[in-house]
Amino acid sequence: MNRDLYIDFAKGLATLSIIFIHTAFWSGQFYIPAEVRVFSLVFDVALFYALSGITSGANIEKTLYRLLKLQITYMIFVTFLFFLDYFFKVFGLSFFSMEWLQSFYSTFGSKYSAISISTTPQWENLGNWYLHQYTNADTFPVVMGSFWYLKVYYVLTVFGVLILRFFPKHINWFIGLCIGLTLLFNIFPEYYPTGQVGYVAFYLAVFLIGNKMRGKKIPAKAIPMLYALVGATLVWMFWYYGGEIFYKINKNKFPPKIPYIIWALFSLVTLFVLYNRLKITKENFITHIGKNAIFFYFAQGISSSLVYFLVVALKENMPWWVLMIIIYTINVILAFIISAGLKKVDSWGWNILEFLRRKTAS
Repeated sequence: MNRDLYIDFAKGLATLSIIFIHTAFWSGQFYIPAEVRVFSLVFDVALFYALSGITSGANIEKTLYRLLKLQITYMIFVTFLFFLDYFFKVFGLSFFSMEWLQSFYSTFGSKYSAISISTTPQWENLGNWYLHQYTNADTFPVVMGSFWYLKVYYVLTVFGVLILRFFPKHINWFIGLCIGLTLLFNIFPEYYPTGQVGYVAFYLAVFLIGNKMRGKKIPAKAIPMLYALVGATLVWMFWYYGGEIFYKINKNKFPPKIPYIIWALFSLVTLFVLYNRLKITKENFITHIGKNAIFFYFAQGISSSLVYFLVVALKENMPWWVLMIIIYTINVILAFIISAGLKKVDSWGWNILEFLRRKTAS
């Protein structure tokens, strides 16, 4: 079966969009207008859950094996990140001073300033990362700030494959249940549960809708109606919540509430409209990113942390839009380079695990 390059292309574009979002919302908080930061959320993380639904099947063993491989790759990455962060602190304390390190970390702003700088490894942080409690990585704060996606992905993928395997004829009922719960939580916000429930309720619906779209094509006659519906919901949102809701879209993302869900509808409709309609026949730069999306996702957390220092140095010397283009371009280039390095680190990690397996098996 030939690989569907549209899926890789869509993942690549979604990854580039995530890099732009993190360029705008992290270091961009110092110079990018709020309006631009909000518009960056048009193509957001919901696309990944929809694409995951399109590519997922009912094979439980295959899905769990894929999740296990992802968990090991994730653990290799955070182990590498842990020692990178630790050795940087040792380097700073050994060759400079505590004041120099504190000044270095102050670049990220007071919200992400380092709490404890020491030559003693904070092993509890590594343990927390393994278990998906994303305590801050002082030297690379964007990494853990963007990892909420991964925990939700694990949970909804397990629920999703169980539904596909054991209730294949009742998927529409589960979509309705997820949408119903999402509406219930929003209509009665006092009942909106903490933790992952709100995330999974909405994104599991996106995942299952993506799976229902697998191999299908939206009829051309339905496309204007879908976009008209998206436009109508946007008009209703501004009428009901007022114009100030525009500046609160990001706050309504964690967990996803009605304004953010409406804001994400355009990207989801566009994804499904182009599916099986836009034909990608040759591999290219964007499909390469899509094929290696997880490594780019890891890499952009590091690169989005590094560009802070360029922003602080340049933000007073040029118009904000020029600086945004420069920083985003550098961020993408750095993510490309770092992702290639992380693939090698991942390969070394797997080789070490294979060596240990052979030794302990004998």
